[in-house]
Amino acid sequence: MGLAKRQNRRRGGAGRAPIGVGALALLGAAPIAAFAQSATPTASSAPYGVLESAAGLVACAETDLGSLPADAKPTTRYDIVSEKSVARYRVMEELASIGINEAVGETNAIIGQIGFDETGRPLACSRFDVDLRTLKSDEARRDNFLYNNTLETETYPLATFVLRAVERLDGPLTEGQETEFTLVGDLTAHGVTRLVAWNAAALREGDVLTGKAETTFQMPDFQIEPPRVPSVVSLEETVRLEIDITAQATE
Repeated sequence: MGLAKRQNRRRGGAGRAPIGVGALALLGAAPIAAFAQSATPTASSAPYGVLESAAGLVACAETDLGSLPADAKPTTRYDIVSEKSVARYRVMEELASIGINEAVGETNAIIGQIGFDETGRPLACSRFDVDLRTLKSDEARRDNFLYNNTLETETYPLATFVLRAVERLDGPLTEGQETEFTLVGDLTAHGVTRLVAWNAAALREGDVLTGKAETTFQMPDFQIEPPRVPSVVSLEETVRLEIDITAQATE
């Protein structure tokens, strides 16, 4: 079914403890059908980023953190293995002290589930959640400013992606063969939800699913105020998000 233009909606989530590796019991997210470092898949050149609308979107009910919807009936479910998975941001900046620099921050605090139906295709409403309070770069001052000002992580601690459609995937993932496709769904960050497309590649080998996905957005898309500090001469408003995921089949 089609979807007219979506409106942004703000959602907060204060007061939650950071997601740790031990939170795998809560796994409930991974629309990106699991992408991981070890697979080293390559991203395609298909369009990705924030969308105004898309066709064939499935409506997803609200679920608990790290869980597929109660009415989801996956033939196979993969749980993200946090310690083998990474969520990462990249932003270009110009610093007064060193000039042009790429700021990179990442975290292993990512949990989720990816469901597959009887045809071997990813199920809509799979999801993943990332604890933004655990993002670390090579500069503690940058991280603290990010927590307290840019992302306001005490108010908006999580980034969440909920899968609503899969494009460029005509059949099931082939065992031992890397497959590229596009994931379309709702990305919520800083209290704002936008429809976003990710370029993704995944590899299924036995009970393990690995892969990676990437997308970009502009800071204003999520009502994020670019940092204004004396040490930063300029900052690109384009943010690149990358997800490297390893997931284990559980059923």
